Amino acid sequence: MSRADLPKCVINCVAYDREGARRDITLDAISEVLAVDDGSFVWVGLYEPSEDILDKLQEEFDLHDLAVEDAHKAHQRPKLEAYGSSLFIAIHTAQTVDNRIRFGETHLFVGPRYLVTVRHGASSSYAAARARMEREPDLLRHGPGAGLYAVLDMVVDNFMPIIDGFNHELNELEQDIFANEFHPNTVRELYELKRELTRLRMAVSPLQDILGQLARSRGGLVDDEIQLYMRDVLDHAVRINESTDTLREMLTAALSVNLSLVTVHQGEVVKRLGAWAALLAAPTLIASWYGMNFVHMPELGGRWSYAILIGVVAVTCLVLYRMFKRARWL
Repeated sequence: MSRADLPKCVINCVAYDREGARRDITLDAISEVLAVDDGSFVWVGLYEPSEDILDKLQEEFDLHDLAVEDAHKAHQRPKLEAYGSSLFIAIHTAQTVDNRIRFGETHLFVGPRYLVTVRHGASSSYAAARARMEREPDLLRHGPGAGLYAVLDMVVDNFMPIIDGFNHELNELEQDIFANEFHPNTVRELYELKRELTRLRMAVSPLQDILGQLARSRGGLVDDEIQLYMRDVLDHAVRINESTDTLREMLTAALSVNLSLVTVHQGEVVKRLGAWAALLAAPTLIASWYGMNFVHMPELGGRWSYAILIGVVAVTCLVLYRMFKRARWL
């Protein structure tokens, strides 16, 4: 069977035997694989599937109506729900597209003999996760739980370069914050970065609860061996969440420092303007005194009155200049 035989929204439809050997199948052949109790399981990958495809898979795997209804719609909150012997998991994903962070969702149906991944929005293909499991048949022998681990591990690992990118961007913004010149766009960029970090935290934080439940469950779809790997993924998710919180705190501090520096800079400008205004006010005051046109102003008749007036203005301005210079207003 070739990829062309599958609907466009079906990325892969694969059956794995108990030894981890792969066999590509059609959607109609799923029931034939499940009819034989030989330890095999089916892994189906979908991207924004139509209702007909989901209805077909619901019929093949006996999926619960509520879980299928959630998978029809994006914008689900991250959650893990059990329906009998099967699980429905909704998680948020993120990836960098054109230097911007794009968020998406992945919905997973996990049963004793099947794993269905449904991607919505910005989400990397899980072909790499399947290829990894195929290179590690010892893990793949653990069934759908191994595939679930590979998908969740890939989702968590995809957060790491985003965190590194946030760190790099914050370092660049810090240079703008402490630069001598004020950049009006710095506050906007800091706000946008914090908004993206908040959205990232909303994706990572609930994932910890989901991974914790999978790592602690007993007698379920995830056996003891795969639970060890789930705990490792949980540890990575906790570290990413802590890094996100640290970055958000640093961004909050950066916003406060930036606003404080702007206020200080404005205060320095006001002080300089005030000092120069005082220097201009002194000769203006003296000149206005002699511009009042009084009849009796005896000093106007002196021979050196003009020179003395210039000297008084110069001395006054010099004294004020020295005072403001000493007070660091100039």
